[in-house]
Amino acid sequence: MRAGAGSGIVRGLISAIILAAGLQLAARRTGPLPPLGALLDPWSGIWSVALQAELPSRQVRELPGLAQPVEVLYDDRGVPHIFAANSEDAARALGYVVARDRLFQMELRWRTAAGRLSELFGEGALELDRQVRALGLAWSAEQAMATLDPESPVVREIEAYAEGVNAWIAGLSRRQTPLEYHLLGAQPTAWEPLYSLYLLKLMGWDLTYWVTTDLDRLKLAALVGAEASLALAPVNSPIQQPIQPNGSPAARFDLPPLPEPGQPDTAARRLAEELEVAMGSMFGGAGSQERPRLGSNNWAVAPSRTESGFALLAGDPHLKLTLPAIWYEAHLVVPDELDVYGATIPSVPLILIGFNRDVAWSFTNTGADVIDYYEEELDDPQRPSRYLLDGEWRPLDSRVEEYRGSRGRALATDTIYFTHRGPLIRRGDRRLSMRWTVLEGSGEPEALRGASRARTVSEWLKAMEKYQAPAQNGIVADRDGTIAIRSTGRFPIHPDGVGLAVRDGRASASDWMGFWPVERYPFAIDPEQGYLASANQQPIDPKVDSTYLGAHWESPWRAMRINALLAADSAATPEAMRRYQTDPGNARADLFVRYFLAAAKRELATSGSAASDVRQAARLLGDWDRRYTRDNERALLFEYAMEELAERVWDELLEPTDVGATREAAAAESTKSASEPDRVFTPSSAVLASLLHQPESLWWDDRRTVESREDRDAVLVASLAAAYRRALEEHGEPGGGGWRWDVIRHANIYHMLHLEALSALDLSIQGGPGNLNPSYGNGVHGASWRMVVELAPELRAWGIYPGGQSGNPVSPHYSDRLDRWVAGELDPLLFPRSAEDLADASRAAILELFPERRP
Repeated sequence: MRAGAGSGIVRGLISAIILAAGLQLAARRTGPLPPLGALLDPWSGIWSVALQAELPSRQVRELPGLAQPVEVLYDDRGVPHIFAANSEDAARALGYVVARDRLFQMELRWRTAAGRLSELFGEGALELDRQVRALGLAWSAEQAMATLDPESPVVREIEAYAEGVNAWIAGLSRRQTPLEYHLLGAQPTAWEPLYSLYLLKLMGWDLTYWVTTDLDRLKLAALVGAEASLALAPVNSPIQQPIQPNGSPAARFDLPPLPEPGQPDTAARRLAEELEVAMGSMFGGAGSQERPRLGSNNWAVAPSRTESGFALLAGDPHLKLTLPAIWYEAHLVVPDELDVYGATIPSVPLILIGFNRDVAWSFTNTGADVIDYYEEELDDPQRPSRYLLDGEWRPLDSRVEEYRGSRGRALATDTIYFTHRGPLIRRGDRRLSMRWTVLEGSGEPEALRGASRARTVSEWLKAMEKYQAPAQNGIVADRDGTIAIRSTGRFPIHPDGVGLAVRDGRASASDWMGFWPVERYPFAIDPEQGYLASANQQPIDPKVDSTYLGAHWESPWRAMRINALLAADSAATPEAMRRYQTDPGNARADLFVRYFLAAAKRELATSGSAASDVRQAARLLGDWDRRYTRDNERALLFEYAMEELAERVWDELLEPTDVGATREAAAAESTKSASEPDRVFTPSSAVLASLLHQPESLWWDDRRTVESREDRDAVLVASLAAAYRRALEEHGEPGGGGWRWDVIRHANIYHMLHLEALSALDLSIQGGPGNLNPSYGNGVHGASWRMVVELAPELRAWGIYPGGQSGNPVSPHYSDRLDRWVAGELDPLLFPRSAEDLADASRAAILELFPERRP
């Protein structure tokens, strides 16, 4: 289904039926799917989904637990505006309306975090379930819930939210059950308050588990030695444009020289192999390309640099794209206590990103190092009961995990063990435990609840001091004109000052020494430059504070671009902020194109007509304005050149068996191909930029051309020529339409069950690697919620996410925002102070909720 393609809904239902028919006979049940006869029942089967597509124009319901009536007004974008007398009733109503729109999504999320997908999908999901439970996400959620005060407002609201979800489930008829349950032959499961904490743990997994660089460095050291590995995966970014301003208006290029490849480290290889097994397939491999980047952005502009004289704030978190979308818009109003609008994630009674009447805020991922691994000594590798610490045996905690299939059949049983640090994630010859801040946090609900009620930047920052994980760069602005940013979370203090090694678990001296105090967090408020921005770059310049925070920082191309745009705009407007979110300019291309063209010019000056491919490629690349617009026909050539460049430069990082095979084939092959085997790790493009300043470095030499030694210019020229030939072969002649960026690069937004007819695929977007609207790989990550807020006396806001409010594929609000999201447009966000303030023309439906009448 493409954006705006209404016929895709019908195709989706047909596709779902074909899927079921292909997996089962009409009267037999196979796997997790129901009998096809029941699926096709016109009254209660799959077709009944269409009967629930539209919200009733007016509906009255009793809601158990309500203290007073609640009025819910749906606007013409499907957003519920909830007017309640108290915060518990507001949370209860929010649970009800979110379940109405996103029930299956909510179930899929909690089951993912709990490791209980097998109960829906059968034995095929067992391995994922086992890995998730081994990480301890559900265990840590239970621990967190136990530490919360059951009488606190936040817990009471979590419980009220659960009551609202369950009220919707209790009233469901078979006809009202979401499509996915029909397909799976399942029924909704009652919601528990604990599941809200599952969601927060799941966020932590998504945003921090992949950040650790321990495995990368071990793999690198195994091939090229410790010194080279630290240079290829550096602690500090070689290009500095930090989140906390360092007084420099432009990026600083430190560009330290890369040491030559060293001797392989066999001890590192052994550790790498075991750590990779321990971390599991969820972590993924480095492969021959850089790992997918989430690429979030946020920024704020002080009144002195805006046209209106009011502060502006933009938020743009990039996450995995799905239908329905990860976010759900809502507006909650409780007189004299709460008036907040923004994006919640179905599962929690909290607005995570948004604004109230006085303050607006957004987040990007910090990328701090919040995981350490420890090699433990156990009394019995197979059935351990104790582990050794400081010369004494300590008892292990244990937890028995049982796994069941879609029909309740027992599939497996595991015993998970815990040291004082956390779960034991690997047993056998190597015994590794893990300490991870995500498993220890419990302050997030209270912090986020307080943030939504803040009236000033100072109040917002104070509320967020309780926030622990996943660490985030929170940007905030208020109506007084104050802007601020702070990297917030629990940042471990490592015993050796860094977190780059698997530690000796037998010694308590290996444990963390505590956490950074809040006053040490990277932070800025009302900077002299008049703006602040984060784009997942290193939060603080190491020349300002060299304390170890992490070692996995995004190359700062996006940070460089947004800082340049904001520095050049002394009269920013909301419209400019919107444009910046999909700005096609690219600092990465600005740097590398210059080097490609200079190398080609020198080559052509000496080789003349013999280098026709180089001449044509250089001419085409030189014509490019280095902007990733949808109609441009040169970004393809540049991206191919960058891929070819990485293949040629990082040949030392191929898997060892691949290296040997390559050497044997050296006589037959004089150049590298983009189709060759994976590297163990691909250094960032910022590290590659450092190498550009070492034209004679041994890293430029292609080990497979045994009779010659290449330098920088030779490799740049060869990469550009190979990219040109590849573009011709795969996409035809330039100018024929095949090189257009909108033909090459797309966003792909899949339905949760990967039903293609219910997905939005091949969406052409503006942006590419390193852009503010980054597009990488298969296009399944992207801008999940764009927002711009003007902090005027009467606050104004605009926003959009890809998809729509409803999870029902037949609903007009399933994908109604896609066209505007693709185009980079934002919708005005309606923010009425009272129910009466929402204009009749903007009202789509009214839901009146009343306390349950007693018999």
